[in-house]
Amino acid sequence: MKFDIKDLGLAGLGRQRSLWAQREMPVLGLISQRFLREKPLDGIKLAACLHVTTETANLMVTLKAGGADVVLCASNPLSTQDDVAAFLVKEHGIPVFAIHGENKKSYYSHIQSVLAEKPNITMDDGADLVSALHSTHKTLPILGSTEETTTGVIRLRALAAQNKLRFPVIAVNDALTKHMFDNRYGTGQSTIDGIIRATNVLLASKVMVIAGYGWCGRGVAMRARGLGARVIVTEIDSIKAIEAVMDGFEVMPMTGAAKIGDVFVTLTGDINVIDGHHFKLMKDGAIVCNSGHFNVELNLGALKMMASSVKTVKLNVEEYQLKNGRRIYVLAEGRLVNLACAEGHPAAVMDMSFCGQALAAEYVAKNHDKLKPQVYALPEKLDQEIARLKLRALNIKIDSLTTEQKKYLSSWEEGT
Repeated sequence: MKFDIKDLGLAGLGRQRSLWAQREMPVLGLISQRFLREKPLDGIKLAACLHVTTETANLMVTLKAGGADVVLCASNPLSTQDDVAAFLVKEHGIPVFAIHGENKKSYYSHIQSVLAEKPNITMDDGADLVSALHSTHKTLPILGSTEETTTGVIRLRALAAQNKLRFPVIAVNDALTKHMFDNRYGTGQSTIDGIIRATNVLLASKVMVIAGYGWCGRGVAMRARGLGARVIVTEIDSIKAIEAVMDGFEVMPMTGAAKIGDVFVTLTGDINVIDGHHFKLMKDGAIVCNSGHFNVELNLGALKMMASSVKTVKLNVEEYQLKNGRRIYVLAEGRLVNLACAEGHPAAVMDMSFCGQALAAEYVAKNHDKLKPQVYALPEKLDQEIARLKLRALNIKIDSLTTEQKKYLSSWEEGT
């Protein structure tokens, strides 16, 4: 849904909030300045399916500065900030197909709307555009795509493994300057922020269960412990489980954690991580939420069948009264708690992530004819450049190798 005239009155607020985010995104600002001079995306139509937030607004403005003809839709029905959408439409002429709280039908119709613009490059957060391009827009010629999140990369690699991927995709999520910082520090802080905003619960002394110890799970566990919570990790990967133990966390199966947890967060990308039999074990007042991309990690269908009543007790908090009298509280309908209940990742960390997206789009535009239909990592040279620019923006200097040191590292010397 595009914004009508009355909605565009929100644009002023969207501008101010986007400028506030811009203060914390100096590296993207440097890339924007170069894009404005060089126009590396001139003649490119680019469709993006991302969370419509202040940080995304700055990315869209950067892509347009680079010459791209940009169109945007939301990657989650509850993450859209309407004032930001209005700002992009009114002040930058960027079509936005998104509105906060849109239903499933509208959400997918907006994906179709951006693809109807016949883009050359797509930019995804969860691979929904790529999915549509392989189902409803099979003949649309695409130079390539970029992917922002772990869940999307998993889906794309599965498609590539079946030899069904039609065009090259740059896995921006796999860049070190993305997942080591965005997933860990961004998800860690914003997930806790969302839980606290929705519930105002004191995490100190609470038992917090983290399902999944990837970079996102690590970040949430770290922040929860910092606020005084007793943290339990559940995992299916032996190496990650050992890492969690050595990081000082308890590790056990979800069946054990379900009996003692006060707050549960899923961050795995898989379905039914907390299932019906887990809900049955939870104590009265347990709070359950998800910070994985799709709303499939909590089996809310099973929970609803177990409930005698479901009611909204406050914004973004639903109470499921079970037939045994216990109450379970679900945040944000099981959708991304950090975006539905808070504002998503801080701009300072999205600075690096969206630099990766901008440079990946430029890389696809310049090299698409050399790339095969497979999932590629962002070139290490670009990853290092983002880190270098971030250090420069923070006014931090590091050492460099001397000629003698470079020679030593590149030669074979017998030990003495």
